[in-house]
Amino acid sequence: MQNVLSRILTVSELTSQIRNTLEDQFPVVWVEGQISNLRRPSSGHQYFTLKDQSSQIRVVLFRGVAQHLSFALEEGLEVIIRGGVTAYELRGDYQLILQSVEPKGIGSLQLAFEQLKAKLQEEGLFDRHRKQAIPSFPSKIGIITSRHGAALYDILNIVHRRCPMMSIIIHPVLVQGVGAAQQIAHAIHTMNTQVEVDVLIVGRGGGSLEDLWSFNEEVVVRAIAESKTPVISAVGHETDVTLADMAADLRAPTPSAAAEMVAPSAEDLLLQVMQLSNRLTRCIQNRLSQDRHKVKSARSDLPDPVLWLYRYGQRVDDMEARLGYMVRNFHARLREELTYLASQISANTPQHRTQAGQRLIPQLWIRAIQGMQSIVKEKRHQSFVKIAMLQTLSPLTVLSRGYSIVEDVSRKKIVKSIRDVTVGDYVRAKFVDGTVKCLVEEIKEEC
Repeated sequence: MQNVLSRILTVSELTSQIRNTLEDQFPVVWVEGQISNLRRPSSGHQYFTLKDQSSQIRVVLFRGVAQHLSFALEEGLEVIIRGGVTAYELRGDYQLILQSVEPKGIGSLQLAFEQLKAKLQEEGLFDRHRKQAIPSFPSKIGIITSRHGAALYDILNIVHRRCPMMSIIIHPVLVQGVGAAQQIAHAIHTMNTQVEVDVLIVGRGGGSLEDLWSFNEEVVVRAIAESKTPVISAVGHETDVTLADMAADLRAPTPSAAAEMVAPSAEDLLLQVMQLSNRLTRCIQNRLSQDRHKVKSARSDLPDPVLWLYRYGQRVDDMEARLGYMVRNFHARLREELTYLASQISANTPQHRTQAGQRLIPQLWIRAIQGMQSIVKEKRHQSFVKIAMLQTLSPLTVLSRGYSIVEDVSRKKIVKSIRDVTVGDYVRAKFVDGTVKCLVEEIKEEC
């Protein structure tokens, strides 16, 4: 019994032994299947289930490995996984720790290319309306490529042969390998901010998809799309297509073709100048011939200059006569105005105005006396009317008809009612010709 009990294991011990056994037996396995239930938590790890028609296994992709994948895992993607089998002790599940992964039936780089292409295309980085026009006659071009690559020498030879006077600025970069994409993107930014060029050529010679992969990196594609300077992409051969070609303002099939696009042929330009010069000369000659014909035709339509002079002379004589008449008429009106003004001045001298005033004084004196008499008469009449009214309204007039005014002696107050006095009070009765002091002996109210 003791031997049996000594073999009893805890869950943790059993799970640990299972994990060790799985890791010893299956350190590295290759498994193919379809991704499902893909999760990407904030930790950066990825978890999914790898399944086929009848079975499934949990797979863990740690952040350190995920950062080095060239493509993104997607739900439903068929993949081939290399990893080791282990057990997750907390749940008692066995799972596969992913070490590398390849898409089934398609290369990882090609899948990454298609995924990034779809992403950037949805953002509009490849839209035609945002592409800039390449200048027809740039005076300064910038070249971003390898210092030692054949592409640089091809571009330089063609530019110097076609247009020797054109300025060239070279920004050498790595075009493949670790750090190449960052160097290319930095060079594009530098050419936009620190160097003044009319157009940029970004590219390299041909190679495999892996060799050209730097020009499919997102950092390079975004740098090209954000460039304020027009960009010509010249990557690989004519059959090679990169995301940089799609984002660039113009794609050249080869670096040599890019050089021919930006560098116009000096011979062709000279020929065009000569042709334009000949056309300009012919146009000027034709215009001069037409103008001569117009001048000759206009000259035939012009009248005799002598006749024109006679006509203008006649108009001058007529205007001279009219001017003389106007001057004489002006002088006559001026003399009349002066005569009138002189008579006005004579009539308004101080002596004349004094005599006129002296003649006017007696008339004004008589009018003043008459006015004052009329005013006095009017005022006397108004006074008589007001006196009559006052006499009519005077209390004395009322008293003369037999009435009297009674005043309380002690209170100095007019008595208007029997209630204003009491028996024993002294009152003063005012008549028209005097007053009488009376003692109130009896008060009788009239009904």
